Amino acid sequence: MKKALITGITGQDGSYLAELLLSKGYEVHGLKRRASSFNTDRVDHLYQDVHDSGPGFFLHYADLNDASSLAMVLSRICPDEIYNLGAQSHVKVSFEIPEYTADVAGLGTLRLLEAIRQLGLPCRFYQASSSEMFGSTPPPQSESTPFHPRSPYACAKVFAHQITINYRESYGIHASCGILFNHESPRRGETFVTRKITRAVARIKFGLQDKLYLGNLAARRDWGYAGDFVRAMWLMEQQDCPEDYVIGTGETHSVREFVEAAFGCAALDWHEYVAVDPRYYRPAEVDALQADSSKARRVLGWEPTVTFNKLVRMMVQTDTADLERALNGGREALRPVGAGVGD
Repeated sequence: MKKALITGITGQDGSYLAELLLSKGYEVHGLKRRASSFNTDRVDHLYQDVHDSGPGFFLHYADLNDASSLAMVLSRICPDEIYNLGAQSHVKVSFEIPEYTADVAGLGTLRLLEAIRQLGLPCRFYQASSSEMFGSTPPPQSESTPFHPRSPYACAKVFAHQITINYRESYGIHASCGILFNHESPRRGETFVTRKITRAVARIKFGLQDKLYLGNLAARRDWGYAGDFVRAMWLMEQQDCPEDYVIGTGETHSVREFVEAAFGCAALDWHEYVAVDPRYYRPAEVDALQADSSKARRVLGWEPTVTFNKLVRMMVQTDTADLERALNGGREALRPVGAGVGD
């Protein structure tokens, strides 16, 4: 029975990865931060009563900015596989809290790797690297493409990526980096641009919102489905030799195209509802990201299964159905989309 530890388990990727590992018979452990409100809604359905016997799903209090808590959990669990998905992952927010972003996304990875080394754990380590590391480097981007990060988040991820490689080469740790391009789902955080759009479509359809304000509509991204991407993470950890892999669909679309597809799912003309607000521009923009994932397809046998249009439709339909249930239950969900920070 394999044991896996997932940081960032309460996020989009962590929840999908936990489901995948449990389906494969793993005992799954996750780290969660202390908060004054419940923040485990994405994984609540996975809980197992602690009085039951046998393998299951368990959460532990720890934080990537607290080395002692990481070491304590690692020594107690002794996992076979560690998936480091935790970070302050919002690019726009990273410009406002750069030090915290660097501490969690960058030094947090170092703390985990050093705990593995100090404890002598014979585990396999996965680092969630990001396509944002490529920044302004022209697409398509592969494992050999130079990095040119354009945000504090991307800079922190470059450090985390390089320190993972350093620990692999220096100490023989089985550590692989997945350079994941944009991946979305109905579980995407509500302030990320894709989910911000699909939630707005649902609210506009039901007459709860009049306008959606966005930033750079021309930015192009390689959008895939998070459920496909966590499968790539697991495949990396099953390889005899640790390596780094770019994961993406190889297909790019602009934010404008995403908007058009999302509003089209509700038979709405997006021109009537969408406006550009310069407040959502980033200080340094990333114009285009496109994955060359030929290595992952060749070595891992990985392929994406969800198309761009299917992904957008899935997200719109889920947000629409959730809002309809909330309204029918007498609870008017909910805060306006775009009231906070947009990606």
